[in-house]
Amino acid sequence: MKKLTKLLATVLALIFVVGMFAGCNKKTAEGSKKIGMVLSTLNNPFFVSMKEGAEKKAKELGYEIVVLDSQNDAAKERSNVEDLVQQGIGLLIINPTDSDAVANSITVAKDNNIPVITVDRQANGVEVVAHIASDNVAGGKMAGEFILEQLGGKAKMVELQGIPGASATRDRGKGFHDAVDGKTDVKVVASQAADFDRQKGLNVMENIIQATPDFDAVFAHNDEMALGAVKALKAANKKVIVVGFDGNDDAVTAVNNGEMAATIAQQPDLMGSLAVENAVKVLKGETVEKSIPVELKIIKK
Repeated sequence: MKKLTKLLATVLALIFVVGMFAGCNKKTAEGSKKIGMVLSTLNNPFFVSMKEGAEKKAKELGYEIVVLDSQNDAAKERSNVEDLVQQGIGLLIINPTDSDAVANSITVAKDNNIPVITVDRQANGVEVVAHIASDNVAGGKMAGEFILEQLGGKAKMVELQGIPGASATRDRGKGFHDAVDGKTDVKVVASQAADFDRQKGLNVMENIIQATPDFDAVFAHNDEMALGAVKALKAANKKVIVVGFDGNDDAVTAVNNGEMAATIAQQPDLMGSLAVENAVKVLKGETVEKSIPVELKIIKK
């Protein structure tokens, strides 16, 4: 009987401790000065700049920020969000690995009364308090128009697409095709995904050079793929116009060296900074815009 009473007391004590922890966690989330940030990958200079911009702004405003890397894996992304929820964040900033799959991760945060801001890529099928991004459609159109201008309105082009399902892939591709489709003497001879990755950009470009060697321009949905394409083209001794997207340091150097013709420059550090700035407003109970644009510009020699 004594053993049973002791066991019962231990169980009740455990229930009490768990309840206290849950209550404490909820309170922390509601009044927290801790912001969680989940990025699709940190194996890309663009998102490293975004992280640095966010961290700088958080420090300036006196907030703690915890940044986690999803490694382009939707399952890892959800695990990261669950981890941050347990850490008692007050708001989640997320750059989705996939615009559809991210709904599961965002739901985890919302179920714990944690507001969410998306950056660069949208979330489909779920509401967030704000979305911060460049106008990717406009940027894709800028790239297409620049190529046509450089080639006198006659072009055979290759398109290197980003991760299938990502809103940036869809929107940059749409803008590009809005600029080039339906025009006489203009043709996209190959359009393949290289997942925003430099090595994949190189591999896909090598395959395209072998299968469809007759082209005079490449539009890559980001600079990493463009830089991979440049390497493949150089190895094949093939000179064509290459245009990337993001304006990262390596791409700007490649433009200045004449290896790339242009890059559509985003400002990832500003995106990160704006995400934190608006996160703090939300945590203070202020209203923020649902869509917050970040200016684009074309960098060319």
